[in-house]
Amino acid sequence: MGERTTRGPGLRASLFPLTGPLRFLLLSSFLIPLGSFMVLPFMSVFLHERLGMGLGTVGVVLAVASLVQFSGGIVGGALADRIGLRRTMLWALVVRTAGFAGFLLALRWPPLAVGALVLTCCGAALYLPANKAYLVHGVDDERRPAFLSAGNAALNAGMAVGPLIAGPFVLSSPGLLFVAVTALFLAVTAGHARLPGTAAEHPTGSEGTATPGLLAGVALLPFAANALAFYLYFHFQHFLAVYAVERASSAFYSVVLLLCFTLVIVVQPLASGLIRRMPYALALAVGFTGLAAGLAVLAAGTRTALLAGGALITLGDIVLFLKNDLEALRRSPRSDAVVFGQQRLAAGLGACASGVLGGQLYGLGERAGHTGWFWLLAAAQCLLLPPLLLTLRRRTARRPVPDGDHEGALTRDDTDGRIPGR
Repeated sequence: MGERTTRGPGLRASLFPLTGPLRFLLLSSFLIPLGSFMVLPFMSVFLHERLGMGLGTVGVVLAVASLVQFSGGIVGGALADRIGLRRTMLWALVVRTAGFAGFLLALRWPPLAVGALVLTCCGAALYLPANKAYLVHGVDDERRPAFLSAGNAALNAGMAVGPLIAGPFVLSSPGLLFVAVTALFLAVTAGHARLPGTAAEHPTGSEGTATPGLLAGVALLPFAANALAFYLYFHFQHFLAVYAVERASSAFYSVVLLLCFTLVIVVQPLASGLIRRMPYALALAVGFTGLAAGLAVLAAGTRTALLAGGALITLGDIVLFLKNDLEALRRSPRSDAVVFGQQRLAAGLGACASGVLGGQLYGLGERAGHTGWFWLLAAAQCLLLPPLLLTLRRRTARRPVPDGDHEGALTRDDTDGRIPGR
């Protein structure tokens, strides 16, 4: 009986029964990335070949857009804290819909494409923290991993299907594609307008009360661990394409991505309960070890190595990304939306650092004719950098834990005083 209590409810019991609003939100978590990834993965091709931008300019535009999309989440979280979750999602979708409509206008005036891309990324930055907070609003701590992982699975499913649908039309019929995506976002926006409000729909501050800073109450260790995880993971995200296409083909690269998306869709919901119960130190060790093993395997450069490396990296990030979010929620006194926004800021900083530093290192390996060493160096960083987090772990410990091996594991009574769904 005691063991059953420790394990908590299974995946099905955690998720069901789902209310109508939550079913719609999970459907939206599929439709929004579906529409977005019918366009955004092809931006470099569209900007360069269709609109005639130089590759250097394209690189700068995409780097800025990525930084806005990730790091802007901290603004989205703060906005949700002020005006409410539903209204934030609505405004975010209005902005994003305007961005996709802007791509249609850019076919006649190409400079508009840059503004349209930035608008879509601003919309994504505003939307995701409020979306995650709405999804887990009022959900107890034992069920939160199941809801978050279900949202992540829906998101990854949309990301996987979008490029498959849009690939034939990006260059041949972009106007039709942009009209279809804009219509999809209009429909999703209308659906969000019918969502019920929550207790979080009212501003947290009152007149005469100072508004907390964007980073006030940040959970330092999960924030740093998330930044480091994204920094290491984005070595794979940024540079696998050029590495894989050289050694296999663009079609095989798509197969590797499809495998990675499928693993997230299938494995993370099933493993969410285990990840919730896992001690935080153990989760960090398992996750970073998975990243290290996967990056090292990529150095072999064969098709089998590309598939195996991608699978190991994905399994590592499944543990790291979910556990870091759960631990940030547990440790921070701020609202859920603000916590998710802070974690998105960490992700943006890590991804940006990976692009800047990783790009230099990959370029050195390419010039030397040994790009395999790039992956081995990234794998070494997965083993050497995480121990630095131990210093943060000691400094940010909130209370003595009798059994050190279980620091960070959630229990029924271990919520750091938080109100679930606040």
